Formats: sequence, C-alpha cells, structure tokens
Amino acid sequence: MSQPALHSSISNPDFWPEYISDFQRAAHEAVDWIAEYLSNTRDYPVVATTKPGELVDSLPKSGPERGESFDAILRDFREKVMPAVTHWNHPGFLAYFATTGSTPAVIGEMLAAALNTNGLHWKTSPAVAELEQVALGWFRDWMGVPSDWFGMVFDTASTGSMHALAAAREFFAPEARENGTPAGLVMYTSEQSHSSIEKGAICIGIGQKNVRKVPTDSEFRMRPDTLAEMIEADLKNGLRPFCAVATVGTTSTTSVDPLAKIADVTERHGMWLHVDSAYAGPTAILPEYRWIFEGIERADSLVVNPHKWLMTNIDLSCFYTRRPEILRRAFSLVPEYLKNQEDPRAINLMDYGVPLGHRFRALKFWFVQRYFGRERLAAVLRSGIEMAQKLVEEIKKDSRFEISAPTPFSTVCFRYKGTDAQNMAILEQVNDSGRFYISQTKLHGKTVLRIAIGNLGTTWEDVRQCWEMVRSAAK
Repeated sequence: MSQPALHSSISNPDFWPEYISDFQRAAHEAVDWIAEYLSNTRDYPVVATTKPGELVDSLPKSGPERGESFDAILRDFREKVMPAVTHWNHPGFLAYFATTGSTPAVIGEMLAAALNTNGLHWKTSPAVAELEQVALGWFRDWMGVPSDWFGMVFDTASTGSMHALAAAREFFAPEARENGTPAGLVMYTSEQSHSSIEKGAICIGIGQKNVRKVPTDSEFRMRPDTLAEMIEADLKNGLRPFCAVATVGTTSTTSVDPLAKIADVTERHGMWLHVDSAYAGPTAILPEYRWIFEGIERADSLVVNPHKWLMTNIDLSCFYTRRPEILRRAFSLVPEYLKNQEDPRAINLMDYGVPLGHRFRALKFWFVQRYFGRERLAAVLRSGIEMAQKLVEEIKKDSRFEISAPTPFSTVCFRYKGTDAQNMAILEQVNDSGRFYISQTKLHGKTVLRIAIGNLGTTWEDVRQCWEMVRSAAK
C-alpha cells in the first residue's frame, strides 16, 4: 500500500485525493480485520502474553521523520501490539466485569472519530448535545428513572461520581465554590463501595479521614441503622454530614444497598444521596429487576455504565441528576470567548462538569440502542444472569467449594475451602491457560474467586469449561 502523497508537501494539489484514497484502502482492510477478529476472538489467548516493557523495546526509540505507509503501521499493529492486548472482548474474559464492544458501537465510534466534533457548548455541535439527551433519555425511561432527571455522558463512573460529590458539596455548602471546601464536611459510603468514591472525595478536597465506611450486613449491603448512628455521632462532634453514597451492584459482590431506607436517613438530615450503579444499573430495564431502583426517585444523582454490560465500547458512563441546577452552579464558568446564544433549549455541556471538551460518545450508544432495541438487550442481560445462577448450582455440588456471597446478577463469588494461597494458585492456573481470565477479591478477610459473565459471545459451555478448569486446578 503506497503512500506517495504523505511524503510530499501538503500544499501539493495531489495530496488530498491520495490522502483520502489511501485511507479508503486501509480502512477497508481494518474493517475486514475487525470482522475477522470479532468472529475468531476465541483463537487468541485471553490475557496478554508479553512481559513488562516488551512492547516498548520492540518499537523504535523515536518517532519517524517521514510518514510511513498504512501497510507498515498495520503490520506492526498485528505483530507487535496485538500480543500485548488482553482481550476484554473475548468470551473467556470472566474477570472484573466482562464487557462487549459490539459492532454497532464500533461503527458509531468510527463515525464519531471521522466527525471529530467537540461539544463545548450547543453551537459548537448541536448534535453532540442533543443526541446525548435523546440516548440518555431513552435509557433513563427504560430503567424507570424519573423522566425529568437530567443526563449527560462522562468517560467512567469514577468521573461521574466525583461530579456527584462536587454537586453535593455545592448543595450543602455553596460557599465552597469561592472559598474552597470548608472544614468539617463528612460523607458516608459502604465498606463495599468502589474505590472511586473515596478517590472522588480526595479530588474535591473532602479528604480520606472525612469518608466514613459504613459496615454491611451478612449480604454485604450497607446498614441504614448504622449509617444513622454514625451521622448522629458526627453531628454531636460538630461535624457536617453532607452526602451518602449507596451502591446498587457493589464491585466485589454485586450486592444492592437498600436505597429507600438509606433515603429515609439522608432526607432527615438534608443530605445528598448519590447512587453508584455502574455495573448493575442496566438490569433495571428488565421488569423483574426494577426492584433494584426502589427509592431511586428520592436520590439526587446516579451513575450507570453502558460500557460494562450493555454492548457499548469503553468508554461511556451515564450520569443523571434530579438537581441539574446545582450541578450547573457548581461548575459553570463562562469566559467571554465561550459565550453562546441564550436559548432555554440549548444545552451547554461545558456548564455541567470539569471537562470543557465533550466528544460524541453518545453516538455509539444511540447505535447500540437502535440496533439491539430494548428487547434484545434485555435478552442478553437475562442470559448472563441465568448462566450465573446455573454456575452457582454447579459449585454447590462440589463440597470442596463454597459460595461466598449472594448472586443477584451475573457475577459469582466463591472459594476453595482452603488457604488464600491455594485459591490464588487456582486463579493463576486458570489465567495462565490462555482460555479464561477470572479475578479475585477479599470477603471477611479471605481470598474469594470471581467469575463475571457479561460478554455477548459467552455461552454456557464457556462457563462450564471454566468451572471444570477451576475444579481441576483444585486437585
């Protein structure tokens, strides 16, 4: 694949036609490669086979002075980059929270990349602002979240939750915008919550010592009675409880905190209630799982990640709030060079968060929603849940193993009735096989193995074979 135009001046009138035709040839080759890759992902080892630094050492120490052909670039991609890839799109990827980068999302991502648009404010790209409202509105309605909640897209739930904490601070202590975070603000979250909640508190100046970890019950759910006691104790000490974070689908066990009972506590004290449902939130589109959001209308903000379990390529996290005016008050800062025409229907996304730039992430989610529809997405969710329940029954048949936590969704926590070292040895043997990738956590001080089902291509036979490999490793 020659590339003569890129070796000549860009002012050359022949540059642009050659530049575009070169792209066409390479893009067709790339699409063919993607189709073959998605068809044969099982042929790859799930976990990268390289050693640390190996990819760095295989590539030149400095960038090229003259442009190279797509042939050379794609060859290095196949031969050098691909061995260093851990394949999250592999049916045998059962670690953390398994994901699917689906074909409609790939196409949407390609088109967004070509448009290269940036939604600073409405005028800079009306499509970015308005299609985001459409896609997140559809999703909000599917989940049964109140229809008047405002939604926007961030990269990850970590970013969305940090914005929720900043909005909570603005709600409770508006002087913080000008003076900085006042002393004495305290927030509460489950001892099972994701580390991003504590990181968010660090980022906005709350500080780790002012993050209270609320104990959980036997099913790893936050205890509202203990939350209330901790708040009362802090109030007696002159502190200012301002926010609580509940989790629907905790990272280790996927447990569901009792939102309504937690809301009883936060409402009593005028606190902000944020809900982290990055993993489990999509299951609310299933009528039989709508219970997970019982009380959500009493929360103030919510994050859900379609890039975890809803066929959308990373990264895309949906942030919702019933108090957009507080979010805007926390972040809006409009210098002269960014002033835009005022219109009540013009959404300026820059006013609702730290990022000024806002890329067209919603396009790929809209493609996914259109291509699959709610019914097919629901079928994928149900399939993962059913396989997880079936796996639980298989594990119970082997007396050497025990279930370590309830399995409300598609993540199974279990352990070999031995030492932590033995459980880690099992995990390493499975992961070294190249066929499966599972992860671990700690519950009640013991190492626990996790199998998380979520990839579109994962079948019961994959799950069964992984379980058999675990059993074999236990010998």
